[in-house]
Amino acid sequence: MPFISKTQRQTDYHLFPPSHPIVIDNGASYLRIGWAGETEPRVIFRNIVQRPRHKATGETVTIVGDHDPALLRYFDCTRSGPRSAFDSNVVYQFEIMEYILDFAFDRLGATGTQINHPILITECVCNPVQSRSKMAELLFETYGVPSIAFGVDAAFSYKYNQQLGICDKDGLALCPGFSTTHSIPFVGGEPVYKASCRTNVGGYHITDYLKQLLSLKYPYHMARFTWEKAEDLKMEHCYIAFDYATEVKLFQQGAKEADEKTRCWQLPWVPPVVEEPPSEEELARKAAIKERQGQRLRDMAEAKRTSKINELENELQGLEFLLQQLATVPEDDISSFLSTTGYVSKQEIEAAVSKVTQSLRKTRGEQIDAEEKPEASAAEKYPLLDIPDNMLTPEQVKEKKRQLFLKTTSEGRQRAKQKRFEEEIERERQNQQEEERRLENPDLYLEQLHVKHKELTERVEQRKRLKTNGNHSNGNNGTALGVGRGERLSAAQKERMRLLTTAAFDRGKGEDTFGARDEDWQLYKLMSKDNEDDDEGPDPEEAELFRISARLREIDPTFVPKSEVENAQPVIEVPKSRPMTQEDFQILLGVERFRCPEILFNPNRIGIHQNVWKPEFG
Repeated sequence: MPFISKTQRQTDYHLFPPSHPIVIDNGASYLRIGWAGETEPRVIFRNIVQRPRHKATGETVTIVGDHDPALLRYFDCTRSGPRSAFDSNVVYQFEIMEYILDFAFDRLGATGTQINHPILITECVCNPVQSRSKMAELLFETYGVPSIAFGVDAAFSYKYNQQLGICDKDGLALCPGFSTTHSIPFVGGEPVYKASCRTNVGGYHITDYLKQLLSLKYPYHMARFTWEKAEDLKMEHCYIAFDYATEVKLFQQGAKEADEKTRCWQLPWVPPVVEEPPSEEELARKAAIKERQGQRLRDMAEAKRTSKINELENELQGLEFLLQQLATVPEDDISSFLSTTGYVSKQEIEAAVSKVTQSLRKTRGEQIDAEEKPEASAAEKYPLLDIPDNMLTPEQVKEKKRQLFLKTTSEGRQRAKQKRFEEEIERERQNQQEEERRLENPDLYLEQLHVKHKELTERVEQRKRLKTNGNHSNGNNGTALGVGRGERLSAAQKERMRLLTTAAFDRGKGEDTFGARDEDWQLYKLMSKDNEDDDEGPDPEEAELFRISARLREIDPTFVPKSEVENAQPVIEVPKSRPMTQEDFQILLGVERFRCPEILFNPNRIGIHQNVWKPEFG
């Protein structure tokens, strides 16, 4: 008969007479059920049960065996994981066992409440009497079976092979289970259960070991090594080596036999798209698009320039008209006339006309000569500075203050510019003198630079240490070793602490009147300073040290500043990534094929110290 999947039901159940037995191989991993006399079981499924809740309705459902993960996404399995009826190799959860048997008989085609067929069910070696009696009670009371027979699957297999002439009457049968392995001696064709032994290593440990080895070997494909896939790889490709040491040597030497025994599992891989160079037509099309976009931007810029030219022309016409009107106004009415225009003097209007004219010529693209932009005098730029305040309106007084500020700022910028120019000339003169000394005696010049650099470095570091320690050397030649908290404070920090202590002592006895006197605000300003050297300019010694370091870098290739040596970090070369190829998605099963099953005979290979346990009859 053909195999029936666990989602199908047998249709010929009623064709078998009541005397025909049903065989159940009740393993801790899989349950197999079928009819006696057939070579293959009818139904095979995982011997587990889940009871999740439906996400939409909240109804609890019972799922027997392993279902498609695509179907399980409709259920909430976070609070109900897979449960087994077995503890090691003994059935102890008979409520779960009842769900499993219901499903098994239903897939076999049974429709009534009773099973009118004899049952042959397997059990572990030396099964406890309590477990066997509970299983018999479940089958008799719940399913009403007429008779039950218990047996050991390893003994059945040995007897069958003995009839075929494969096994002798005396031998040893090994029965690897899901979590245990039994060895049963046979003497005279009969099993000697009193001499059987058990180790707590089984197929579960082999699958888990294979999963670990593949995850370590291919860490970037770890998500693909699920338990179910590792179980399939174990069942399809793993084998037991007759001589483990010889088999390992084949793979160590890379022999041809090892290549033949290696299996390749190709994962899905999509080759990267190779971009072909664009054709001439594509290049021409892109060039045409780019030209159209450029032309559009040029048109927008031209329209914007034209609009700006029109605005400047209108503004220039308005200013010229204002000058014409101003020429007709009497001298006494000029101030009142200008008050309505927003300008304070005729010179300011003329300056605005000059500025608008220059902007207009610049926008049109006309060249502006240098002689056409003479520097206006201070009286023309700041006409209100020489006028007394009592002769000005309040708005003009504000404008006068603004002009005074602009004049002061402009003069300051001019002085700073002149100072920088003089410093640049002096620097060029010093560089020229140093270059002449270097050309006269290069070795002596380089030695003098190194000596000066060393002296400046020591002085700068000494000053920094003194500043950090509050201008105290602590008797350690200026070093900061072994200083206390008071010496770690700077002078400004110590001063603030003294002021705070004094204020707290003076004001702590009475009411809080801080801020009532002017000296309180002076104290507040002193305490608010974060650094006593905030108002000081750049340190000349540090500037000179920086200049000498730059000079040494130019003429001495071996020179490395001390700061760079202290802050230097090892350069870590980042490996360049390469594109993934088809070989990167290949899983090779070589030595793992026999290395994993070997733990049945040597559990210490996975760190399990297993003493052989001898079961007793219950």
